Amino acid sequence: MTSQGLRPARAVSDLRELRELTEDERGAQRVAWTDTWARAREWLDAKLGELPVVVERDSAGNVWATLDGASDREVLLGGHLDSVPDGGWLDGSLGTIAGLEVLRRVASEGTPPVSVTLVDWADEEGRFGRSLLGSGLAAGTVDHDEVAELRDRDGVSMPEALAEHGVELGRAVEGTGRPERAAAYLELHIEQGPVLERAGLPLAVVTGTAGVERHAVRFSGRSVQGGGFPMDDRHDALVAAARLVLEVRAVAGDASSRATVGSMRVSPGIATAVPGEAEVVLDERHPDAERLAEMLRRTREASEEIAADEGVSVDWEPVWRIDPVPFDDDLLGLAEEAVAEVAEPGPRLFSGALHDAAEMARAGVPTVMLFVQSLGGLSHNNGEDTRPEHLELAVSALDRLAAKTIARVAGGRLRDF
Repeated sequence: MTSQGLRPARAVSDLRELRELTEDERGAQRVAWTDTWARAREWLDAKLGELPVVVERDSAGNVWATLDGASDREVLLGGHLDSVPDGGWLDGSLGTIAGLEVLRRVASEGTPPVSVTLVDWADEEGRFGRSLLGSGLAAGTVDHDEVAELRDRDGVSMPEALAEHGVELGRAVEGTGRPERAAAYLELHIEQGPVLERAGLPLAVVTGTAGVERHAVRFSGRSVQGGGFPMDDRHDALVAAARLVLEVRAVAGDASSRATVGSMRVSPGIATAVPGEAEVVLDERHPDAERLAEMLRRTREASEEIAADEGVSVDWEPVWRIDPVPFDDDLLGLAEEAVAEVAEPGPRLFSGALHDAAEMARAGVPTVMLFVQSLGGLSHNNGEDTRPEHLELAVSALDRLAAKTIARVAGGRLRDF
């Protein structure tokens, strides 16, 4: 069932239009705080200009487009236009554009009983290693001292990049106060995994996000000339780091565990020198806090044993962490009803990937997410894709969820945090 005024195919067309505007042969290039990302936001501004909404940018660079309702209570629809380098066309942007289509439908029916706001979060992907930056700044969970010295892979500092887009980090970390007005937060995202495709189902309800431990692990040894130095007297930092990568994979021992090393830096980085320093960035995730802590403990112990064995030293530096975040029980029920109205009911899944929804839930806003099937489970690369008919179903499901949530909030029947 599609609500009158909702045109899911229009949302898919918008997504393709955005893809043409911001993608090259390597994939999406909407990295936060870049010219291409700014161009995407200008494109979104033009779409919002066709609606009777008030558009604001907060001190963290997030965009809020509000359709005023009869009540000042607010239902949020969220997503993010930014991408990873060489990313996919749907990650993040689907939530924003699907939310735009729902906002169009609500606006076409006159003044809603509660305000409805589309929010496009800034830098969800974590250009500087701190994921969920814009939503974290809005929620007041970002510590200035922890992020002020962060740099991206090209050496650009976070304060410098934000300043180029009118955002002062010092003001942004104070929080924006906007989540305090929200009665509910809804987000649609591609699954970024293979579960729904394997089950032959288009949609699922998301129960919450996994906890994350992200650390930089640095091994320091001795850099010597590779051709002249015997093998039995080397203190090779890269060998130690490589061994740790295998241990990281080994600690992810159950179906809910996720452990990744996706970044490595080696010094001096020339073919003829034994590496004197190697740094990896470790990312471990689990929906159970105790299990996540055990994974981290085992990895740390392994790094120390490897360092001793290889005759190098090891240091750990925390990059970012977040506890497991469960979503709202009442909204989970509404989400299941919405999915069942447009497609075959799907499973309840936890999200191993991070989403801005986690920051909203941490801020006390009742939150829920929907997943739509990802072909091959691919994401964060230009092979990312979802069937058009599934995208349309997902937009319809988000619309049904929004309608149910608006009615529940207007009737005072959604618990208030």
